[in-house]
Amino acid sequence: MSNAAPAVEGRIHEFRTASGADTIQLGRKLARLLHPPQLLILQGDLGTGKTTLVKGIAQALDAADPDEVTSPTFTLLHEYDGSLDGQSVKLFHLDVYRLEGERQLETLGLDDLLTPDALVLVEWGEKFKSIRKKATGEIVIASEGGDARRITVTLKS
Repeated sequence: MSNAAPAVEGRIHEFRTASGADTIQLGRKLARLLHPPQLLILQGDLGTGKTTLVKGIAQALDAADPDEVTSPTFTLLHEYDGSLDGQSVKLFHLDVYRLEGERQLETLGLDDLLTPDALVLVEWGEKFKSIRKKATGEIVIASEGGDARRITVTLKS
């Protein structure tokens, strides 16, 4: 795993991983960049490793072991309790791929999740204007062939 120099006052970070294990390890490192409250859109094609990255973030927060973190494709939402620097953190992992519109999204109660201690990670959140407006950043995962990935993290100031 390698990482390029951060640009734009440290708010954009670019990384490359070579395997799923690398992506989990990067998730553990990224947890240090994420400070609640935070709503991040996880963007990438099917199978690029969005849930794999969340596995590492959850592990770094002592919220779950990587094998306990699964895609919330059919349940829409998974919730984990963890901590960061001695502070309690709620990790919410959502997958809104199957939702058809803003009205269905409203039933998830997204606003209720955005508490001061929350890290909300939304797969396919770019599909919804309301999520894009609330997002404090995004993580874009792109395949570079095989198991190699380019992961770009953009955090709004």
